Amino acid sequence: MLKEPNPADVVAKARRTFNSGTTRSLQHRKKYLRSFVTFFQENEDAIIESIFADSRKDRQETRWEIYSAIFHTQYLIDNVGTWVSEENVPKRWVDTLDKIYVHCDPYGVVLVMTCWNMPILTLVPLAGAIAAGNCVVLKPSHKGPSFGTLLATVLPKYLDPACYTIFGENNDYVEKLLEEKFDYIYFTGTASVGRIIHRAANKYLTPTTLQLGGKNPVYIDSSADLEQAAARIIWGKCLNSGQACSCPDYVLCSKPIRERFVEHAKTAIERFYPDSQYCPILNDHELQRLSNLLKNLDIALGGGVDFTQTTMQPTVAINVSPDHPIMEEEIFGPILPIVTVNSAEEAVNFINTREKPLVIYLFSRKSSVKKFFIENTSSGAVTVNDTIVHVIVESLPFGGVGSSGMGRFKGKDSFDTFVNRKSVLDKNTWGIGERVNELRYPPLTKRKTDVARFLLQYRKGPSWVTVVTSMIFLLALGASFNLDFWQ
Repeated sequence: MLKEPNPADVVAKARRTFNSGTTRSLQHRKKYLRSFVTFFQENEDAIIESIFADSRKDRQETRWEIYSAIFHTQYLIDNVGTWVSEENVPKRWVDTLDKIYVHCDPYGVVLVMTCWNMPILTLVPLAGAIAAGNCVVLKPSHKGPSFGTLLATVLPKYLDPACYTIFGENNDYVEKLLEEKFDYIYFTGTASVGRIIHRAANKYLTPTTLQLGGKNPVYIDSSADLEQAAARIIWGKCLNSGQACSCPDYVLCSKPIRERFVEHAKTAIERFYPDSQYCPILNDHELQRLSNLLKNLDIALGGGVDFTQTTMQPTVAINVSPDHPIMEEEIFGPILPIVTVNSAEEAVNFINTREKPLVIYLFSRKSSVKKFFIENTSSGAVTVNDTIVHVIVESLPFGGVGSSGMGRFKGKDSFDTFVNRKSVLDKNTWGIGERVNELRYPPLTKRKTDVARFLLQYRKGPSWVTVVTSMIFLLALGASFNLDFWQ
């Protein structure tokens, strides 16, 4: 185990660095975003092997994660110059001579905590924090010790340690880190740990993004291409053996659709895993938990568990009761329960009586059904006729709602998450402006108030009213030179 620095010293050093202004320049941000990309490119094989050593995760799945992280960081590099610019906002007529804009201020020293199951994608917020101009303390999951050690030893060669500190695999440092005052905390993991993080953040009223999990429903209607739907759902369910927060959790469909779906799911499983090369479960404890969830289920496909290899077959269960234990918690494994519903309305009601999911997956060709789900459910995202792939669209925000999380990242949201959008009003000091201020200075009169109300009234877009208002405004300015006019 690496000898790691004292958290208090790390945070104090990072704050001194941030206060020096080092990380604020656009040149600095782009430099280390490019270095972040280079880290992935030059260490691709080492990254893949370290993650395989931790969880035996499929090497090609990890490669896809690396590419997604690179593409996202390149998106940040191309756009951060625009995002850091002053954002002008609409003016009222009385503000014509003033400068009004929004300035994006980096928060300062932020803590980014990643998870073990998708360790590369959960590094993406680090890139967002860099793009926003912050100093960062990175804490990888203790459940991925090999990858954590690689980050702690190799990443400092690419990122300035004075600005970006990486703790390795030592879990003891989590509590110590949470005792420190950060300006922002970003956490990816389970809801139970997320609550602990949130309570710790409350001590200093630290703003927090929590990327959690949940039970992501899939609804299939009669218009869907069931062969295609089955392939995409099984692929999403078995990605990293179901150990991902965005995996489909359960299916809602009618009984006739269910029968056909199971047939196509069987074909998809045989095609995807011809030699039974299933991705393993993290450890014996997690495999035993999943095995216990199979009790009293009507297994239509799979169900096999191999404790010697720590693997589970892709499993489909039918006739699942909404009260079965498997419907009460995030499965986080390759088990797909199917609950029978008879309509889209019944599916929506089922979803809305439970905790808000991270994502809803909908398989339908009907525009009315798509609109109905999007407008009548609450979730972090909705993906229609596919699973998982919304996660790798750089321009789409990613995040949960309610128990599935709070806050967003990816694309501009990765930048916006780590900045304070500071309002700036730079008032003019011309004498004519001060004459207008006579409207608000005591002694107040009804005439002053009436004129001010008229001038300050919100009006949308240019129109004849705007023209008339501007004329009255100019007349009022001229008249303001005679103070007796206001009295």
